[in-house]
Amino acid sequence: MSTEQLLGNQREHLAGLLEAIQRCVYFLNASTSTITWPLSGAYLSEHKKDNPLFEALAAVNERFAKLQDTTGSAMRHSLLLSGEQADSFIKVLALFEKQGVVTSIESWQLARTARNLAAHDYETDYDKVAEHFNTLHELVPEQVRIAAKFMSYCAEQLKVEPLSQDFAIEFQQVSNQYKKTQ
Repeated sequence: MSTEQLLGNQREHLAGLLEAIQRCVYFLNASTSTITWPLSGAYLSEHKKDNPLFEALAAVNERFAKLQDTTGSAMRHSLLLSGEQADSFIKVLALFEKQGVVTSIESWQLARTARNLAAHDYETDYDKVAEHFNTLHELVPEQVRIAAKFMSYCAEQLKVEPLSQDFAIEFQQVSNQYKKTQ
């Protein structure tokens, strides 16, 4: 395989990850939109057999984790194309903090911790369950802003766009919802 083919494959892989990020944002937004926020332990206890509610909450967990995982993978992969070296993910985050993609390493780590708690904790205390989901909901805007800034970084710095435009309009609409007002 020639160097040009290898580079083309790497760009195409990143483009696929960018499309996946757009899809993650779209579906995470769809899941969070079906829930009345903030949640309370009393409300969850009262609705403990409400399958559509708990299906939506499970989707929020899954989609939040998938967005963060996919964004992290794409950030790491983009460094190959940009010629940057990072032997640990903390260095990847530091590079993207300098680029203004990630607000801070600590904010990413906070979201990662919340994501990991969801993946490994099977809590039955409805107050704690509500607190967890309220925390994820509070973290969604920052994760969407990171995704949008990363998309811009890839377009401007690497000239790589999502593989298809299937989710472009919806991604832009959701991203616009979460833009910080200056």
